[in-house]
Amino acid sequence: MRAVVFAAVLLLCSPAVSAQTVSRRGSIESHVVGFPQTTPTDTTQVVGDVLLREEGSVRPARWIQLAAGLGLRGDSHDRVEDHWRLDFEDRGVRRARASILRVSASLSAGAFSVEVGKQFIRWGRADVLNPTDRFAPHDYLDVVNPELLAVNGVRPSVQIGNSTLEAVWVPRLTPSRSPLFDQRWTVALPEAEGIRIIDKGAVFPRGSQHGVRWNHAGTRVEASLSYFDGYHHLPAFVVRQPSPEVAEATRAYPALRSYGSDIAVPAGWLTVKGEVAYFTSPNDSTDEYVLYVVQLERQVGGWMLIGGYAGEAVARSRGTLSFSPDRGIARSIVGRAVHAVDPARTMLVELVVRQNGDGAYVKGEYSTLIARSWRLTMSAVGIGGEAHDFLGQYRRNSSGSIALRFSY
Repeated sequence: MRAVVFAAVLLLCSPAVSAQTVSRRGSIESHVVGFPQTTPTDTTQVVGDVLLREEGSVRPARWIQLAAGLGLRGDSHDRVEDHWRLDFEDRGVRRARASILRVSASLSAGAFSVEVGKQFIRWGRADVLNPTDRFAPHDYLDVVNPELLAVNGVRPSVQIGNSTLEAVWVPRLTPSRSPLFDQRWTVALPEAEGIRIIDKGAVFPRGSQHGVRWNHAGTRVEASLSYFDGYHHLPAFVVRQPSPEVAEATRAYPALRSYGSDIAVPAGWLTVKGEVAYFTSPNDSTDEYVLYVVQLERQVGGWMLIGGYAGEAVARSRGTLSFSPDRGIARSIVGRAVHAVDPARTMLVELVVRQNGDGAYVKGEYSTLIARSWRLTMSAVGIGGEAHDFLGQYRRNSSGSIALRFSY
């Protein structure tokens, strides 16, 4: 692993060796979000951040490729650490000022391939919610605009006709980053209002994680089966209250085992997709439940229209206090519409409405190139509902944002 990191640093910091074997790209993006309302935990109404991203890849031979990404961050609202270090593991409560976003080596020989290092691993086929996506932690400091995080691991695969068998081994958990306790995306329960929450950090499991996925890509149907054994990347909270005015919260990551499947069937003028996963805990430390998605997808002119239902069935509840956006948007009607106006402009509308009407979320986005290397993106998010609902609890967090990115 150290050799891979060293090669990545050389790749990102050295001039190009050969135009045929080395590629590099970078971007600088500034993002400003405005919130019309304050919340009991956060009175800040304008938040800004900036991200410098440098990415590169090199193929010294046909059978090997090295890829890496480096990020430098700053922000106005204490969501970035106030000291400098080069972060590799993404285990901090806040984002690091400097971090290795990705660094991996890919080797291939005929039908066999393997990727080693910090990489992005996505499973599943559905949109909005992917129950089978067990190696895909996110940064949820902004719950409705999460960033995907890479994981450190080894991923060998073999191609057998129209099917691919893929295995994953991850030596250490990369957790999803949950909202900061003193900011607007942490909402206190009504009975806990007025109690100061002290962040006591996290207790990370020491074991490794592994999984396997079989995927078939046929002309009439695409389908997969998957198995995962490891830990939940979303935290459960162990709360201790030393006094009536103070509560101490520690993050824990329960053992988790899942069995999943997904399918996509083109049916004439539309495509039917489904995805399901059953979750259990080998040591009974978390709930036993099923998450599933059924959706329809159709291309109409320049529009890609997606609509469906995300559901949940709980077999056994153990009353765990946890942060679970995936389960939070279950039992909902979900939809997405994406329109490619032209090669330079896109529009997006995304919608989640709970089946009981207690919570709803809608997002609209417009993105356009304003010059050869500049892209402007404007978006608005509306959230409503009841305080007891996962979405409804964020009803004070409706917002508008603008982002400007320069790519080079």
